[in-house]
Amino acid sequence: MKTVLLFALLIMMNNLTTAQQKTLGKVNRLDPAIDNLIDKDAKIEILSEGYDWAEGPAWVKDGNYLLFSDVPANTVYQWKEGAGARPFLKPSGYTGLGVYSDEPGSNGLIINKDGMLVSCEHGDRRISVMPLSIGGKHTLADNYAGKRFNSPNDIVQKSNGDYYFTDPPYGLMKKENDPTRETELFGVYRRGTDGKVTLIIKDLTRPNGLAFSPDEKTLYVAQSDPDRAYLMAYPVLADGKVGKGKILFDTTPMVKEGLQGLPDGLKIDKKGNIFTTGPGGILILTPKGKLLGRIETGVPTANCAWGNDGSTLYITADMYLLRIQTKTVGVGF
Repeated sequence: MKTVLLFALLIMMNNLTTAQQKTLGKVNRLDPAIDNLIDKDAKIEILSEGYDWAEGPAWVKDGNYLLFSDVPANTVYQWKEGAGARPFLKPSGYTGLGVYSDEPGSNGLIINKDGMLVSCEHGDRRISVMPLSIGGKHTLADNYAGKRFNSPNDIVQKSNGDYYFTDPPYGLMKKENDPTRETELFGVYRRGTDGKVTLIIKDLTRPNGLAFSPDEKTLYVAQSDPDRAYLMAYPVLADGKVGKGKILFDTTPMVKEGLQGLPDGLKIDKKGNIFTTGPGGILILTPKGKLLGRIETGVPTANCAWGNDGSTLYITADMYLLRIQTKTVGVGF
């Protein structure tokens, strides 16, 4: 009986009602143009808390709910207005026995063009796809040129159906020094609709989050290397590969100042503005890389996703699931 009561209490604490709604952090306004994107009275709401490391939020339009990963807990959670957060899928990224690493679960999640859940799985070292209605995973990609991936981290789908994803070492037991590594690269890959996997970027040290500009002519890739904490921009070529990249914004000085967090997940609005996690929270940049402001969560911030009608930004930050209302609309809505 005590166990049941304790579980019920934890659920009540974890899922906050509107009347109890708590907030966190603030919006740091560095340029007046940010007022066109976020209202001056907008609050960063805490929707749920108590996770080990929340990641990879993805909005499910057909159902009006959010899915997100708790990577160390090897679990995907579902959050829905009025119902709060509940486990949705476990195991989410590692289906083996015993302890694999400190980050065995799924990381980045998206809902693809067919309405299915696509997951970057650390422990099983693959990209998987699963129908939301009946379950049952299938592998989309688990190797390049016969060599297993390190630990796929984040993913985006282009309008033609191609997937682009990153492969740093964060999910491995010993990270970059893990003896089970089969590739020397921390690559960015493209998985075409024909199933073929192509290496498109091979010179990044820690590729992480990625997103396309609204016209899909630019691929943005975040690098979570504290010594090279960049947001990169690459021209997308006609064959689906990318040209020479450039540093769009360098957050390394912010890291050296002691601000918590590194470039990680990012999302784009329909006007091309970039909402990228980084030192201090979520940096808001113009398409040309001008910093307009920062959604300061006060904790290391992993990722974000548009939801509801496309104007709500959901944020995974350390132990929290957060949201903030914006005055813009995200790509895909």
